[in-house]
Amino acid sequence: MKTPLLLLLWFSIAIVKGQMPPDSLSLDEAIAYGIENNRTILNANRELQKAYKEKWNTIAIGLPQISANVDYQNFLKQPVSLIPAQFFGGMEGDFAEVVFGTKQNFIAGARVTQLLFDGSYLVGVQATKVYLKISENVLEKTVLEIRKNLINGYSAVLLAQENTKILKSNIATLNANLSEVVQLYESGFEEEESVEQLRLTLSQMNTQLRYAENLENITLNMLKLLLGYPTDKKLLLTDSIEDISLPKFIDTKLDGNSDLSNNIDIKIAENNVDSENLLFKLERSKSLPKLKTFISANYTGNSSTFTFFENKQKWFGSSVFGVGLEIPIFSSFARSAKSQKARIAVEQAKTSLEETKERIAIALQSSKNEYTLAVETYFTSIDNLSLAESIRKKNEIKYFEGLATSFDLRQSQLQLYTAQNNYIQAIQNAISKKIALETLLNIPQ
Repeated sequence: MKTPLLLLLWFSIAIVKGQMPPDSLSLDEAIAYGIENNRTILNANRELQKAYKEKWNTIAIGLPQISANVDYQNFLKQPVSLIPAQFFGGMEGDFAEVVFGTKQNFIAGARVTQLLFDGSYLVGVQATKVYLKISENVLEKTVLEIRKNLINGYSAVLLAQENTKILKSNIATLNANLSEVVQLYESGFEEEESVEQLRLTLSQMNTQLRYAENLENITLNMLKLLLGYPTDKKLLLTDSIEDISLPKFIDTKLDGNSDLSNNIDIKIAENNVDSENLLFKLERSKSLPKLKTFISANYTGNSSTFTFFENKQKWFGSSVFGVGLEIPIFSSFARSAKSQKARIAVEQAKTSLEETKERIAIALQSSKNEYTLAVETYFTSIDNLSLAESIRKKNEIKYFEGLATSFDLRQSQLQLYTAQNNYIQAIQNAISKKIALETLLNIPQ
């Protein structure tokens, strides 16, 4: 008995493990995981599924509709009718009390209806396609925005980690310098002010390190939330900042791409024009006649007691076929006003589409300019960082050789820290501008 139980337990654990999130993610894996598990995308996908169901719901209106009904009546006290008594040989002017029918009735029937013509139905079927397209575009826009946020969030964690690493390296260098300066001060070769300046700088670096470590945890938790990843579970990011910056991420070829045909905002504006056109057609279709047909059949059983399921029970059938035609004639110009209002809405949608195209074209020019500047700033920050590191090392050598003051050493250190901070910001800015440009062009599919 133990073997099947153990196999079942192992199988259950295997299923759970298969559903457990991974312990580590590269950037591409994070994008794929986030698109699959992000809660906003999940809800947008559900809206698309609802649109598919709504499409069939609309189509089904024009298909045969079948309904059935069952009614059971049991008169606790049957109604009494009065008829002239002379029908039964009585006196003229008198009335006889008569009870018609049986105490219990059972009626079962079915009805089939079919829509033969309805202009609004034809427009509604067309509208389902537009509604479905709108839902698809909303999902596409959501995926684009989440992808942009995922890349920015992933890079923010890496940059926070890189900043922590740089601060730890700076603190290690400062501790080494402080140790040497203290020895020189104790030997009488250095002033106390030099020790105090280094301690001041070291204290500031330690404060920045604590902040950076807290920020690293916060940005990681924010990324987990965006991914739809358990915030209480450890997550390792396998890509480094170099992997997502050069040469993979900084791609100046994007600068030559000006195709806005895939821009999601333009697609949505075009869908809005189609939607308003259909609403205009819908208002016009309301002046057309509607034609329906139906057929129904009923069986009725009557009895003084409940004998409806016995073989001797008699059933009386009836059936009817009918056609209904509804012709709108005059609505006191209400339909005309609604049609004119819908026509104006179409013109508004067309104007909004033209404005959207022009706005996106200008936004593309601006985005390209910002991206180009961000790339140039990125490369400049690399050169400046290298220069600042070289200046700091030279001033450190000069200081310990007595050729530079402690003030000069501190200034070179602060200059290096500024260059390091600018380098981190330049990477983040370049990544952000590229993703914004990609999103605008709708390059990632």
